[in-house]
Amino acid sequence: MIIPVNLPIGSYDITIERGVLKKAGSVLNLKRRVLIVTDSGVPKEYAETVAAQCKTPFIETVPMGEGSKSLAVFEKLCSSLLEHGFTRSDCVVAVGGGVVGDLAGFVAASYMRGIDFYNIPTTVLSQVDSSVGGKTAVNFGKIKNIIGAFYQPKAVLIDPDTLSTLSERHFSNGLAEAVKMSLTFDKELFELFETADARENIETIIERSVKSKRGVVEKDEKESGLRKVLNFGHTMGHAIESVEELGGLYHGECVALGMLPMCPPEIRERLISVLKKLNLPTKYSGDMEKLITAASHDKKFSGEKVTVITLPEIGRFEMEEWTTAELFERMKEFFA
Repeated sequence: MIIPVNLPIGSYDITIERGVLKKAGSVLNLKRRVLIVTDSGVPKEYAETVAAQCKTPFIETVPMGEGSKSLAVFEKLCSSLLEHGFTRSDCVVAVGGGVVGDLAGFVAASYMRGIDFYNIPTTVLSQVDSSVGGKTAVNFGKIKNIIGAFYQPKAVLIDPDTLSTLSERHFSNGLAEAVKMSLTFDKELFELFETADARENIETIIERSVKSKRGVVEKDEKESGLRKVLNFGHTMGHAIESVEELGGLYHGECVALGMLPMCPPEIRERLISVLKKLNLPTKYSGDMEKLITAASHDKKFSGEKVTVITLPEIGRFEMEEWTTAELFERMKEFFA
């Protein structure tokens, strides 16, 4: 299946197909220097499969985890491009999850003011969400994604077969972003989570999630309006992730927690049931002062106000302007 993303500049295709990793060379232009960025948690054969289809491949493996989304690792990868003589005619390929995609995309966006970037996501989270839309970034000062750029890939290849090597926790972690998409856009997808087995329906989940996000990105590429809906659960989720020292809880687990305070009681009850079914957390009891401090650094704040997403019903959202005080009070009310 090919899902086109149509943008004023930089349109591209998302290919969803079992086994497409082994055919990457027929879909992507790899007949040049290619920096393949992966991490230590990704089976090495995935990067090697891509490398075997490249004219001049170089594989860089960074440590697994959010710690690799740093300026130090960014510098290391840029140094590798320079050392191996990469030009504007060459490219970067991410093979891995959201950390690898964000990091490699930012490297591609920055080197020589932009070289080609391909994303091959190998986790549920990156396949249903982070590989689509062109957000690239690194963390800085314990704040997630505070330094980065909007930079669209030339193509995205999604191979559901790569999910077979994920642990149950990583599989569940990624589903939180798909649940987010279902709550805001796709009532039928949410009902699928309630009534069916997620693993048995993963291709449907990927397809519906990607199509929902594609629709948002096409209308609002750089988050000036509609795209803010994709932040549902993320303001509080990112704060929790920061307090947990970028690793105590996974990203999707934090987003799952961040969605709960923003739901009315009747939706929250159904959401809690789904999260429990997917082995995602439903309670958090961290340090509230640290949580509020972390949330106050969120780049979505504009002065003393922030745009929040609320749910009048499943599959439909509303945008509201809250003061920071109102948001912090909601955090205290739910998490304290």
